[in-house]
Amino acid sequence: MKITAMVIDVWSGVVARLRAVGEVLPPLILRMIMGWEFLEAGREKLRGENWFASIPSDFPFPFDVVPPGVSWGVATWFELIGAVALWIGLGTRFFAFSLLVLTFVATAAVHWPDMWTMASDLLKGYAISDRGHGNFKLPLLFVAMLLPLIFNGPGKFSLDHLVAQWFGAESWPQANGDGYAWSLAALVFAVPFLFLIPTLGLALLGLALLFAGFQRFVRG
Repeated sequence: MKITAMVIDVWSGVVARLRAVGEVLPPLILRMIMGWEFLEAGREKLRGENWFASIPSDFPFPFDVVPPGVSWGVATWFELIGAVALWIGLGTRFFAFSLLVLTFVATAAVHWPDMWTMASDLLKGYAISDRGHGNFKLPLLFVAMLLPLIFNGPGKFSLDHLVAQWFGAESWPQANGDGYAWSLAALVFAVPFLFLIPTLGLALLGLALLFAGFQRFVRG
């Protein structure tokens, strides 16, 4: 029993210290990497030619009816401003979610396979080099890095944290895994998927309503 208690104490101490560093370092690294990637993408658009004009019909609705010059400008400045916002950790969840949606729109327009009927067809598009099956591996990695910033925030080394402290708010309120939490999570995934796989996006919207309704009317 003493050995078990010692092991638990050591394990708890290690986890506590890792969590303390985890509130600072991992989100900072994610913000730096994502900020750099979107800054590079925005700078290329700012200096380059508007190639959106050559593929207007490839964009999902409503971007397929937006003038290419407008969508080009929106994408450019969201990438540039969002990159800086991620670097300094200001409005992190908003900009991370905006860049998530932008990534899904770009995937639908450029990186998603034109035709796929089964998982094996779709898996061919999980690549960095485009060989006619799509090229969505890199965007998927971006999504995987943006999601922790949306759900967990920018970390303590951020302006968001300083602003929360200034106003006396909690940067990390006590976790609440009720139905509204899962409704919000479903909504986070539903919005971007509406542009890539609309049927899945609508299903996730329905799931969000179901979770919210369950919390509101069943659990009270």
